[in-house]
Amino acid sequence: MSEQPHGNLTIRTLAMPADANPSGDIFGGWVLSQMDIACGVCARERSRCRTVTVAVDRMSFIEPVKIGDVLCVYTEVVKVGNTSLDIHVEAWVQRDISGTKIKVTEAIFKFVALGSDGKPTPVPK
Repeated sequence: MSEQPHGNLTIRTLAMPADANPSGDIFGGWVLSQMDIACGVCARERSRCRTVTVAVDRMSFIEPVKIGDVLCVYTEVVKVGNTSLDIHVEAWVQRDISGTKIKVTEAIFKFVALGSDGKPTPVPK
């Protein structure tokens, strides 16, 4: 049996020609941006306040993303500190109408919760 995504499906989006190089491969920065957006949604839902990305750990690309792929980003909170959250994120693509999913990358994104004053604030237990 093949590997399945871990976490909750947080966003899905279509890879478009404007996001690709002349060979039809989607820019890594676009994929990273989609992952950051998904992690931001996850962090905000968990912390119930404003959050900001402070670090990205251990990201490497396994497979390319192509024009027309549906990028599916899965997130899961794996650690909650006093004012921080670590979120494991996986990006998968659906490349054809069969619904087959292919893992393209994963990482850990670190976020800090901020209060209304813009300073770190405790994450609720």
